[in-house]
Amino acid sequence: MNQLTIGLLQIMPCGSLEENLKKGMDACRQAKAGGADIALFPEMWSCGYEIPEDPDVLRAMSIPGDAPFVTAFGTLAAELDMAIAITYLERFDPQPRNTVTLFDRHGRRVLDYAKVHTCDFGEECRLSPGEDFYVAELDTACGPVPVGAMICYDREFPESARILMLKGAELVLVPNACPMEINRLSQLRGRAYENMMAIATCNYPKDQPDCNGHSTLFDGVAYVEDLPGSRDTCLLEADGEEGVFFGKLDLDLLRDYRMHEVHGNAYRRPSKYTLLTEDIVKPPFVRGDRRK
Repeated sequence: MNQLTIGLLQIMPCGSLEENLKKGMDACRQAKAGGADIALFPEMWSCGYEIPEDPDVLRAMSIPGDAPFVTAFGTLAAELDMAIAITYLERFDPQPRNTVTLFDRHGRRVLDYAKVHTCDFGEECRLSPGEDFYVAELDTACGPVPVGAMICYDREFPESARILMLKGAELVLVPNACPMEINRLSQLRGRAYENMMAIATCNYPKDQPDCNGHSTLFDGVAYVEDLPGSRDTCLLEADGEEGVFFGKLDLDLLRDYRMHEVHGNAYRRPSKYTLLTEDIVKPPFVRGDRRK
């Protein structure tokens, strides 16, 4: 079995960047001790998903993508021989961004992704949205794995996962900071199922305001030969407590499934979907705080 282990760092933030660095590095070491090939943080770990209203305070809290906080996890990834997806409030113009950076097990920076679907109806109206979705080939002990990323609210839009599937992603990493109740969990299940890809989500535990844990791993494999009916694609759902949780992804099973099942890209009709690219919002969906 070609098995990839993902460590979901469902941990509480501390009161400072330095404390979050130390706690985050300790959690990564714990993930490695548990056999993880990849460690994934919850959303904006550098500041514990704080978005101050004062623009000067917000900018002061943000950090450059090459800040010591970020690069320390690249160094640690090489030390541990384990990929690390670290999240942070990135310094950016005109406003900071909500970003994840993926370092491979050699400490190489292979993916930077800024949240495209910012929650403009809330605090994230003070952040700059990202521009695109990206997929990188991640070198692992199981061989190369095409990996993409979404962040929290990106999950709400089928297009996010669909684009990552079309770009070749087998695994999508999703840092998160919100209550993962039945409907949001169903979205993740659906995105994995309809794109035949694995989706790993890491949330803050229940003691973090407006969060409840329930980090998950779905593999999207709904049908298996000799198994009657459909299979539960949920490989892991954590409880609400703080901790490091481990999900094991059978890459051989996933790849075989992608080779012959009917979802994904084989039977799409892109020429019929032109309405999806029109930038028009009609009632009842008009919102005054919408950004293009």
